[in-house]
Amino acid sequence: MQIRLNGELLQLDSSCSLEALLSAQNQLKAGVAVALNQQVIPRSQWSNTFLSEYDDVDLFRAIAGG
Repeated sequence: MQIRLNGELLQLDSSCSLEALLSAQNQLKAGVAVALNQQVIPRSQWSNTFLSEYDDVDLFRAIAGG
């Protein structure tokens, strides 16, 4: 199964949750936000949101500023 992660093609063996993907990519960190097909997914839904073929996943890091 292919998805796009931050613009790069990524081959997965099978469907997985956003949480599993982020864990495999060492991205389960505080301050990370995820958009799936241009829709932000709340952290509380990562374990229940499963990826499909050709999904587009974008990771963002919150930055404090003033």
